[in-house]
Amino acid sequence: MASAISANRLELLQIADAVARDKSIDKSVVLTAMEEAMQRAAKAHYGAENDIKVDIDPKTGETHVSRYLHVVEMVENDKTEISLEDARRRNPDAQIGDIIADHGTRLRNWKEAKDIVYNVINCSKPVVSAIRGPAVGAGLVCGILADISIVSKTARIIDGHTKLGVAAGDHAAIVWPLLCGMAKAKYYLLLCDQLSGEEAERIGLVSMCVEDADLDAKALEIATRLANGPQSAIRWTKYSLNNWLRQAGPAFDASLALEFLGFTGPEVKEGLQAYLDKRKPAFPPNCPL
Repeated sequence: MASAISANRLELLQIADAVARDKSIDKSVVLTAMEEAMQRAAKAHYGAENDIKVDIDPKTGETHVSRYLHVVEMVENDKTEISLEDARRRNPDAQIGDIIADHGTRLRNWKEAKDIVYNVINCSKPVVSAIRGPAVGAGLVCGILADISIVSKTARIIDGHTKLGVAAGDHAAIVWPLLCGMAKAKYYLLLCDQLSGEEAERIGLVSMCVEDADLDAKALEIATRLANGPQSAIRWTKYSLNNWLRQAGPAFDASLALEFLGFTGPEVKEGLQAYLDKRKPAFPPNCPL
């Protein structure tokens, strides 16, 4: 049995290597796609509402499948939630909001946040994004980091980290100052003010703003032009320009680490509880920094 498992792991890595070479993309992108495919298959079998995550070790091919439950006071859905009482039977230190209390979950989320940013930056092919409606979280990360970002006038862009009680760490430090300047980056990231699509274009945060009805067609038009262009020249240009982002890598790494450090503190607990209570947060008035 052990030899069969090892063979399967080796075969998985060999497939990832072959696809990466054939499509001229990073192996990490292929492994991420494999993880997502396995997650979809698991959710199709066990139920789409389950929070199932798959992690493939890029060195050994070992695959870990996990189901995550949110710690809550009152369980409304036992496929996604677990009571605080039951959670403390497994982990005596469990608290409401598992990312605050669960070290393993925090590490998983840190890795996902880091991989999203660097995978978009290091993807050899140009990426075009089309943003409409509310843009937050991982969707905002991919939308803003895309090589060409197009928004509709109805788009609403907000980075809400500090409003929740953690540092803005999932992409903003690496790219916002380059796109719209330090002054605007600080204003919107410190205050969590919302940006319209038109304002985002005006300050240079995105490439272009169009009418909502024209968004998909415009994004497809630009993607087609890129696909029909000289691929080596386009990809080398992207690679060269993205060295500006790679130089800012240490700033991003620090911001992401500080964000996840914030998940252990009192501010995020108050920010999360205020969100659940639909009230204005009352953050602690003092800070040791």
